[in-house]
Amino acid sequence: MGSFLQEFKNFAIKGNMIDMAVGIVIGTAFNNVISTIVKKIVMPPLSLLTDDVNLSNKKYVLRAATESAEEVAIGYGELMEVLIDFFIIAFTIFMVIKFINRFKKKAEDPHDKTVETPKDIQLLSNIEKLMEEQNTLLKSKKD
Repeated sequence: MGSFLQEFKNFAIKGNMIDMAVGIVIGTAFNNVISTIVKKIVMPPLSLLTDDVNLSNKKYVLRAATESAEEVAIGYGELMEVLIDFFIIAFTIFMVIKFINRFKKKAEDPHDKTVETPKDIQLLSNIEKLMEEQNTLLKSKKD
């Protein structure tokens, strides 16, 4: 039990939990922004293009409402709106990660002198060069 508590303490202190919490809060706020953009900006012009069809109201009625029972329906219009939200969020996250990876690749390139190469990448690059030279020497001795 003591090692479990120590492991949790290390996890919380190292910032992983805080980073995760911040990411979740920002993700939730980002989701609300995208939902508002889809509902208030994307869907109205789409509604105009489709003769004022409001997707969120589209449904397939399985049983009509009566005095004693509520309507039973499949709301496929809301699903379409949620899918549009999802694709916009997924595309935005893809673009952000692609942007970050571009800088990451640039930082890891040992030949790029505009960004200081981290020591571990520089050492690995040197080891790679030495191994290539060694392989060349070994091949020439075989022949």
